[in-house]
Amino acid sequence: MFNALVVDKNDEGKTSAAVKQLGLDDLPAGEVTVAVEYSTVNYKDGLCIGPGGGLVRNYPHIPGIDFAGTVEASDDPRYKAGDKVVLTGWRVGEAHWGGYSQKARVKADWLVPLPAGLDTRQAMAVGTAGFTAMLAVMALEDHGIKDGPVLVTGAAGGVGSVATAILAKLGHDVAAVTGRPETADYLTSLGATQIVPREDLNETTKRPLEAETWAGCVDAVGGEMLARVLGQMKYGASVSAVGLAGGAGLPATVIPFLLRGVNLLGIDSVMQPYDNRVRAWERIAKDLPMDKLEAMVQPAILTDLPALGRDILKGQVKGRVVVDVNG
Repeated sequence: MFNALVVDKNDEGKTSAAVKQLGLDDLPAGEVTVAVEYSTVNYKDGLCIGPGGGLVRNYPHIPGIDFAGTVEASDDPRYKAGDKVVLTGWRVGEAHWGGYSQKARVKADWLVPLPAGLDTRQAMAVGTAGFTAMLAVMALEDHGIKDGPVLVTGAAGGVGSVATAILAKLGHDVAAVTGRPETADYLTSLGATQIVPREDLNETTKRPLEAETWAGCVDAVGGEMLARVLGQMKYGASVSAVGLAGGAGLPATVIPFLLRGVNLLGIDSVMQPYDNRVRAWERIAKDLPMDKLEAMVQPAILTDLPALGRDILKGQVKGRVVVDVNG
């Protein structure tokens, strides 16, 4: 028997989450069984722990969109007992049972070998948010980061925190946008050289172009802020769009794309091809300063998850929550 956070729905459609004991026979089909060691808390997890947000179709359900652990059994030759692995994406924790469990059974294609230089706890301090941040930085690099400050919106969140630390280690001046003034010292400790109040950017302007300011941008907000930022990018600069905390709409014009050659790069971490996953995790092991990573970590255990799920939906979680599923 093992422990898992199980979300259920009653006949009135109300969901509830509690830690329960399950057996191996309860796990879904898959080629690889993993003894999960750590998971994280992401915005999607908050939805899946609570009302579901349309992501969860079948109950009972185990959330947790990422996890790291040790292979216990494998029907696939790529993995053997004792291998350290990490999983992000593939709708695990949404359509498939996820990482808020001491055991998980998944398809072998969804796993990535844990890169040298990272342990399972560090991998989940990175988690889906950090993996997405690395993909965003790689996309900016692939399109050429200009000279000047790189903007990170939603900088105190999971994606923003890791993006800030990575960009700073790579030698970029990082301008961190936050709506929480109390996070300024935290962001500076990650390497940000400039703190930009959210109110400076969260209103649209009638001018399609403003002064060329930003050499690149990792945007976790979307909405009106992204529209405003597009008009402030330097010629030929790029924005990696990774989130929509500020809304899914984009009240912008095409002028920045046509007159300044600005690139808007969509970043998807869920269905990312295997080779690029490996590339991103190898870059994380090399380019993410582990001392900065540790400063982001808020530890948690399975019984903390219902409250943390509510908190992250309210924007009250800073940095990275690392869940010790055996704690």
